[in-house]
Order: sequence, then C-alpha cells, then structure tokens
Amino acid sequence: MTETTTERRAGRPRSERAERAIVEATLDLLAAESGVAGVTIEAVASRAGVGKATIYRRWPNKEALIVHALATVKAPLPEPSGGSVREDLLELALAMGAERKRKYAKCFWNVVGSAEKHPTLYARYRQDVIEPRRDVIRAVLARGVRGGELRADLDLEVGVTMLVGSLSTRVPGEALPDGYAETVVDTLIRGIGAPGS
Repeated sequence: MTETTTERRAGRPRSERAERAIVEATLDLLAAESGVAGVTIEAVASRAGVGKATIYRRWPNKEALIVHALATVKAPLPEPSGGSVREDLLELALAMGAERKRKYAKCFWNVVGSAEKHPTLYARYRQDVIEPRRDVIRAVLARGVRGGELRADLDLEVGVTMLVGSLSTRVPGEALPDGYAETVVDTLIRGIGAPGS
C-alpha cells in the first residue's frame, strides 16, 4: 500500500486493533443500505469504539478512509504464471470470481453506484484500487498481442472491460456458477484471438 493511498499522518504509534476495528466499521457501514452516505467519521468512530481523533490521525477524510478500507479487502490480482493467454486470463478470472463470495462484496457496488454523487471518492477508488488490477489484465493482453496469440488490432481497454464486465455484472455477493469463468474466458478468446490461432 502506498503512502498516497492511505495518506497517513504523523502522530502516536498506531494500534493495529484500533485500525482493524475502524476498517471493519467502515466496511460494515458501506455495505449497509445507505452505502456511502451512511459512512461518516462519527458513525465509524462510534461503531469502532474509538474517538474521531484516532481516525483523523490515520486518514484526513472520509474518502481516504473508504478507499483504504476497500483496498484491504480487494487485494491486488495475482501475478499470472505466464503460460498461455488463456491460462493467465482464466487464473485472473477465477481470482475475481472468488472475491464475489466475500462478506464485503456489496461495498464495491455501493461505491460504484454512488459515483455521480461522490465523484472524488469514485475517482480515487478507481485510481488506487481498480486501475492497478486492470493493469495486470492489460499486461496479459499486451503480451498476447506481442506473442501473436491475440489479434494485432486488439483494443486493450475493450478487452479488459469485456473480461471484467462479464464477471462483475452478476448479483453482488453471489458466487459465479461452476464453469462460468472458463466460459467467459473461452468466449473472449474466440473473439480476440489471432486468426488461425
């Protein structure tokens, strides 16, 4: 995690237990019906059993706190093993599919759904959490183009969006059906694979 992601402030040594309680409180509030609107520093402090000053020593504002909390549960995608493009995309698709079963899957939908009301939060979430993950997929597709496995004219952004979109548009928190990730990757490869490959 970079210093910019967390925007930590100098002060007393951190209490890991307090930090964990703050993050969990933030995620619990974010996953609730009111979503982003329900996350306030006061509500987080009350739920975590800490003072507001404890939160402000670690994060300068609500947006920084939410992005940090989301980053703790949406880990970077694994570095693919470097086999074929299909193998690497499947590895990534399965990793993304496994995340859907996590307790806080709804948090991400609530942030995306409130992008219009909270554009700064969404932009920061996209920059700090989402784009590094998309970079991993982009790199696999770029390698596929260079190696002749994928079409030379492939628009990498379209390829990334096709993979991510097909895995993320299903009901939040619901596990993907068996074989779904394989079907998505195979369908994608049929469309973007190099002719004759």
